[in-house]
Amino acid sequence: MKNTLTIRLPEALQKELELEMKAEKASKSDIIREAVSRYLAVRRFQRLRKKVLPFAEAQGLLTDEDVFREIS
Repeated sequence: MKNTLTIRLPEALQKELELEMKAEKASKSDIIREAVSRYLAVRRFQRLRKKVLPFAEAQGLLTDEDVFREIS
């Protein structure tokens, strides 16, 4: 089931959205759905990372390079 959501955008952001709509040949709804979906995915990742970071640090995994080296 789809719900309707009303948002208010500053004029500059609205203009930028309209330019993107034309460039991508996509609707406002499509662009905003994708943006919200990406935002939520990033937030889920950040929460998970925060949760596992102490365990990774305890194993000496301090950087992305450390992780890649371990899984390679």
